[in-house]
Parts: sequence; structure tokens; C-alpha cells
Amino acid sequence: MSDHAVVDVGDVRLAYRTWGDSYGAPVVLLHGLGDSSATWEQVGQVLGEEWRVYALDLRGHGESDWPDEYSVELMRDDVLGFLDELDLDRVGVVGHSMGGVVAYLLAEEHPDRVERLVLEETPPPYPRDWVDAQRPDVLDFDWPVSPAVRAQIFDPDPEWAERLGEIVAPTLIVAGGPDSSMPQGRIPDMATEIPDSRLITIPVGHSVHEASPQQFAEQVSEFFTS
Repeated sequence: MSDHAVVDVGDVRLAYRTWGDSYGAPVVLLHGLGDSSATWEQVGQVLGEEWRVYALDLRGHGESDWPDEYSVELMRDDVLGFLDELDLDRVGVVGHSMGGVVAYLLAEEHPDRVERLVLEETPPPYPRDWVDAQRPDVLDFDWPVSPAVRAQIFDPDPEWAERLGEIVAPTLIVAGGPDSSMPQGRIPDMATEIPDSRLITIPVGHSVHEASPQQFAEQVSEFFTS
């Protein structure tokens, strides 16, 4: 089971879960749009056998504050503030979908803080055709996050792609294969642009870490120790 805590980062209170020995090497998990740290429960337990694992509720999600101001850059800055508040110098970062975008922006902007990077089913930073999203009947996140973040993901800042080459952390890119709801075509292009990267496919769909938590955790752990 995970432990729950909160930390104030600027004006935003962030909730997070932890697993593993407090003296273990730190790994930070970042969830996707509309999800929360709860999605990492099984992976966190496995990784916690070897690492000190932190899973955040990003702003507007789960038990963190819903401050009505949203962008992936603000989330990146929240994660940096989280690292500072917890005195975490260099960490492994694992990001799923939107969390992967936050993760690679952190690795671009603050390469000294990211030891290793895992991008699970992360939208490549290239424009693509807009797809409408249906608002769920039951929400555990602040709905305005969705249009704000999706606008950025479907029409990303060109600088995101231009700076992929500045990522110095060894990077594992995990694709979900043909059953994923996310287009797969340009994932190899992103992998090519990141200097020290490796692309693997675990063909279970968009949420690899939930559909196949043991396999996903084993791949991440092997990558972090390689």
C-alpha cells in the first residue's frame, strides 16, 4: 500500500503517494490527463521494492489543488517545485501520456534534475488533427484542464520538438501498439530526436502501466539499472 502526503509548491498544494524505502534512489511518476496517482498503485508497489517512488496528483487532478489555471508548463514547474521542496536532486521520471509531456519538458528545461526518463504512450510534440473529447459524467479532475492541455498537445509549441535534442537523460519510450487510442506513427520520430533513447512496444493499448503493470515495472526497473 502507498503512503499519502501533501506539499505546498508556491500557491498550489500537491498530493502525492509514496512507496519503498525512504533511502532508496528516487523515482517520480506522472499520470495522464484525467487520471491521478492512484493509477500507479500496482507499478508503485513493484518499483518500491527497489526504489523510493513518488507519484504526484498533478494540478487540477485527484487530491491536489484545482487552481483554474492550467498548462503543461505550469505542471512542469510544479514538479520542479516538488523536487525542491522534498530535497530531491536528481530523479528518475516516468510519465504517462500528458505526464510524459510534462516529463520531457522538465528534462529539456532542467536536464540536471532528470537522471533517467521514461515516456509511456507520450504524445510526440508534432501537430495533429483535433479530436473532440466527451466530458465524463463523473469527474475526479477539474474539467477545464482537458481543453487547456489538449489544445497544447494537438498543436504543440514548436520549441518542444526543437529541444528534444537537448535531453541528456537516457530515455526509454514505451509505445502501446496498434490497440492504443493514441496515434503511433510519429513516436519513432520523437525517439530519433532524443539523443540517447530506446523505443519498445508493449502492445496492450494506451495505458500500458495499468494493463500490464508487472511487465511495465520490470522494463522500467531494468532500464533504470542498465
